[in-house]
Amino acid sequence: MGVADSPRAGVAGLTTAFLLSKNTRYSIVVVAKHMPGDYDIEYASPWAGANYMPVSLRGTAAADWDRNTWGPLQHLAQHHPEAGVHFQECEIHSRSKDAGSTTADWFAELVSPNPWFKDLVPNFRPLPKEQLGPDVDFANVFTSVCINTAIYLPWLVSRCLENGVVFKRVVLDHIAGAAAPGIHPASRVDLVVNCTGLMASTLGGVEDKTVVPARGQIVLVRNEAGKMMDISGTDDGDEEACYIMTRAAGGGTILGGSYQKGNWESQVDPNLAVRIMKRAVELCPQLTDGRGIEHLDVVRHGVGLRPVREGGARVEADRIEGVPVVHNYGHGGAGYQSSYGCAQHAARLVDEALGTRAKL
Repeated sequence: MGVADSPRAGVAGLTTAFLLSKNTRYSIVVVAKHMPGDYDIEYASPWAGANYMPVSLRGTAAADWDRNTWGPLQHLAQHHPEAGVHFQECEIHSRSKDAGSTTADWFAELVSPNPWFKDLVPNFRPLPKEQLGPDVDFANVFTSVCINTAIYLPWLVSRCLENGVVFKRVVLDHIAGAAAPGIHPASRVDLVVNCTGLMASTLGGVEDKTVVPARGQIVLVRNEAGKMMDISGTDDGDEEACYIMTRAAGGGTILGGSYQKGNWESQVDPNLAVRIMKRAVELCPQLTDGRGIEHLDVVRHGVGLRPVREGGARVEADRIEGVPVVHNYGHGGAGYQSSYGCAQHAARLVDEALGTRAKL
C-alpha cells in the first residue's frame, strides 16, 4: 500500500515514517521541502536542544505521548550510541516568583514539586536545600537524555532507508498534492500522513490557523556544562527562559532561550543572546569555571520557531478532497520528547484507515 509522509522531514515525520516502515505491507515516500542538513526558519527540528523534559500536563494525551517516548529514547541511549542520544543528569529549579509568567506556564508540570513523570525517569529526587541558588524554592534532579539533532535526524533517515523508504524533495501548495501522480513509484497513494509542523498553518487543505510560532533563540557553545539545567523563569522578561544541555557525541552545549509566541522573526537578537549567556553562566558556573561570558566559546547563534497549536498537538484521522489523511503536527517544544508516542498513535490511525496492523 502506498503511503506518502508529507513533513518538513522533522522529528515527527521521520519517526512516523520509521515506525510505519516496519510494516512490510507499506511502501512509503517521504515528501518534504526541507531535509536533515538544511537550516531554515520553517524547519524547527535541527534547532532543538533536544532533550526529555516533559512539560505536558498530567492526565492529557500529550502526557501519554511523552510517557510512551521515554522507553524508546532510553533504549537508544543504552544500546545505539550511533543515534546521538546520551544520558545526562537533569536539574529543574523552581522559583515561586515566576508563577504566571509565559515561561512558568510553559514549564508548569516540569517545575512542579511532584510531576507525573517522577516515577518514570530514573533517579528522581529533590536537590538538597543547601544547593539551591538565590530565590530558588526547590529543585528536582533525575536522569534524562540529551539528543544531538545533527546526528539523530540523519540516523532516522538511515533507518528509514534501510526499510525501503523513498525520500523526495517536493514543495506542496496543497496536502492533496502528496497523493498526486508521480509522487509515489507505484503511482498510487492510499493515504497521506501530514507532519508539516508550523506550515500546517498555510498548507492548502489544512490551513490550521491555531498553529503559531513560539520563537526560540539559542547559543551553541563548546563549553561543557556536565549536566542539563532548567529554571522556571528569569528576571529579564516574561517570555525569556534559561536552560542548558550538552549534546551527545561532541555536539556542544545549547544555551537557551526564549518562548516568544506569535513571533516570526528569523534573525538573531544580539541583546537577547547576551542575556541568554549571562543567565546560563549564572545558573551553571562550571561552564566558564566561574568566569564571565567572554570565556564562552561560541559555535553559532540560532533561532527556531516551535510549531505550537492552540489546544495541543493534532494527531487524528481526516479525509481531504477524497484523500485519507492522518495528521501529526503542532507539538510545540515537545517534538522530540513526544516523538515516539505521537508516531505510535499516528501509525495506529494509519493501520485503522488502511485495514492493516503494523508491527510497531
